[in-house]
Amino acid sequence: MKKSIVLFLAFTCSFCFSQGYDIKVNIKGAKDSMVFLAKYNFDKQYISDTCKKVKNGAITFKGKKPLDKGVYFLVSQDKVRYFDFFVNENQKLTFASDISDMVNSLKSLDSKENENFFNYIKFISQKNLEFGKVKGETKGMSKADSSKYVTEKMKTLNETVMKFDTDFLKTHAGTFLGDVLNLKTEKELKDVPKASNGRPDSAAQYKYYKTHFWEGVNFKDDRLLRTPFFADRVKRYFDRVILQLPDTISAEIDRTMAQCVPGSEMYKFLLAYFMPNYEQSKIMGFDRVFCNLVDKYVRTGLAKGVYDEKTAEKIIERVDILKPLLLGSQAPDLLMIDTINSKAVNKMGFDTAKTSQSVTKLYYDNIQKLTGLYTTLYSLKAKYTVLVFWDVDCGHCKTEMPKLKDAYAELKKKYDVKIFCVYTQHEYDKWRKYLIENKLSDFINVWDPIHINNIKTKYDIFSTPVIYLLDSNKIIKAKRLSVEQVPELIKAFDAQEKAQEKKK
Repeated sequence: MKKSIVLFLAFTCSFCFSQGYDIKVNIKGAKDSMVFLAKYNFDKQYISDTCKKVKNGAITFKGKKPLDKGVYFLVSQDKVRYFDFFVNENQKLTFASDISDMVNSLKSLDSKENENFFNYIKFISQKNLEFGKVKGETKGMSKADSSKYVTEKMKTLNETVMKFDTDFLKTHAGTFLGDVLNLKTEKELKDVPKASNGRPDSAAQYKYYKTHFWEGVNFKDDRLLRTPFFADRVKRYFDRVILQLPDTISAEIDRTMAQCVPGSEMYKFLLAYFMPNYEQSKIMGFDRVFCNLVDKYVRTGLAKGVYDEKTAEKIIERVDILKPLLLGSQAPDLLMIDTINSKAVNKMGFDTAKTSQSVTKLYYDNIQKLTGLYTTLYSLKAKYTVLVFWDVDCGHCKTEMPKLKDAYAELKKKYDVKIFCVYTQHEYDKWRKYLIENKLSDFINVWDPIHINNIKTKYDIFSTPVIYLLDSNKIIKAKRLSVEQVPELIKAFDAQEKAQEKKK
């Protein structure tokens, strides 16, 4: 009995040890001396192995550990892409082809999955050639006849391809091959109803397209990450298919994540994609999506495995800065000193204080005097406040501040607007000189010589200039604007308000 157990264990260990991959390819006529085995990995491509000894087109990739399941491809030393193929449970694969006609000569000698895939590629490739020849077949025809011929021929070819595609997917439904090709297939409404104006109902088309967009896509299958179509489909859905509103995007992300196995590769990859994508989005207001993601997944520990503890802490710190600055939030108040009261503050010794301890002592020694010297953001009365953070030595600021001055000269003729202009550094004489020389007296010019506002953190100032647009209640209406956007947005918000008043 013991001998049988030992033999069984030995056999099991031997079997486990023998698992790996062995891929042999023969490309007749290939001149390469080195070829790479590469794989798709969401929106990136990575080299998995290298064959450094290619002779007469014979290529071998071998390893003791199994490859990640998915779609792979061969790349020549000159970065010429040869062909894609599937790596699944069977990782001992043999392929043959001829460099003179790579697609039509391509064969898989021991994988039905790959042979089916190659047949699919051959059919599509053949139809593409036929598409390309159509225009050449109209030689000698009139313009009208040529147009009619091309239209009819294209329609016939397109219908043939679509039928083949549909039939192929039905035949291979439930297989990995079918699931991969399903990713590239668009789900469109065939019998489009008419709208009230007699035209095709675009709303019905959109609803069908959106509803069926993920049909047949299994988010529990990590292999889909390693295909050429999955990343594009994710990006297209979140960038173009759904309404581009932060709350809508957040809800769709949650719905997608709920379909994944928590902690799986799919779960981690998608979260790792969504997080930086919306943190770094150039679309105003999309940082709300990032904040929502952090609150739901990072704070709760659901992103464990995606970020280590220290990284998670830094991400949460970042969101704690961003959340008070989201569109629709009331801007944090600022207790600043204007140019008139700056001399009084400097006399207290703030301009010569060298350490945070000495500044703190000066603050508490003069706290009663300082109270009456502040110019606060909240005390400013205006329908619109343009809040600007800038620096005298900033090259971009030197370009933008004169433009803002000119824009303001026109804005104040039509709107109740003021500019709260915050100097972010601490060189009083240089700042005052610039204001005088550039005649910026129409702005409410302030700075923080007392160091009590923590401006850079409070308003997320990592470069200058930074422009916020606030309403009469200091609610953030827009942020990180260019000077050109300021008058455009004030005009738009004002028109919107007037339209709403007419509806009442």
